[in-house]
Amino acid sequence: MDPFMGVGSPQDLRGFTIGFGLVQLVGLTCVVLVSVWTNHFLGGFAGPSNPQLEFNYHPLFMVLGLIFCYGNGILVYRVLRHERKARLKLLHAGLQGTSFIFAVVALKTVFDSHNLAASPIPNMYSLHSWLGLTTVLLFAMQFAVGFVTFLFPGLGQLLRAKYLPLHVYFGLAIFVMAVATALMGITEKLIFKLRPAGYSALPGEAVLANFLGFLLVVFAILVVYLATRAAYRRQPLPEEATLPLEPQSPLDGQRPKGP
Repeated sequence: MDPFMGVGSPQDLRGFTIGFGLVQLVGLTCVVLVSVWTNHFLGGFAGPSNPQLEFNYHPLFMVLGLIFCYGNGILVYRVLRHERKARLKLLHAGLQGTSFIFAVVALKTVFDSHNLAASPIPNMYSLHSWLGLTTVLLFAMQFAVGFVTFLFPGLGQLLRAKYLPLHVYFGLAIFVMAVATALMGITEKLIFKLRPAGYSALPGEAVLANFLGFLLVVFAILVVYLATRAAYRRQPLPEEATLPLEPQSPLDGQRPKGP
């Protein structure tokens, strides 16, 4: 499965290495910032016996899974362009599967933090929670259908070619949804914890969390740019030239062909 690959157009990799380096730098900085926020400002981590601290796994795992791992999974085919496609499929699926595991655990911790609190907190009342659950459910559907279509058992050429544009579109759309939902969650947590007056005073915690949100947007912009720039597409390896072609991505401005 190579949803961001195209064939037959000039390849120009100028700037790709720098762009990917920035993706890693910004992404890892986001992971560090959310780790500092949850450990230092929010009090660290605990299990269900301390629901307030169990919640802190939620922002950490969502940033690790549905943003950092997911973004890197999107770029696998363009970064490791000289690897055999079978290996790339497994790595792509592995990163996305890891993202899903992080997301599921993150959902459990936030529901626990509501349901197990001394005074239970209502679930699913905010826009953040609505979009968050929708994003995870769409991601699960995207992963399952992509796995069956492109990896195992693998569907026929015509069905793969027809499904590919949807796989490309929803892959990027869900990624953007994850980042947007994270921004809502960061703001919501700051308002609840600091209250409006405390947030407006811009204490250190607010500055750190605001920078986290800002860098999540930068990370998303970089990932989408590298994933959609036609000149950065992966070209078939010599040993793949004799094999049937994979469908081409509509993001590359060409009509998909049969695999």
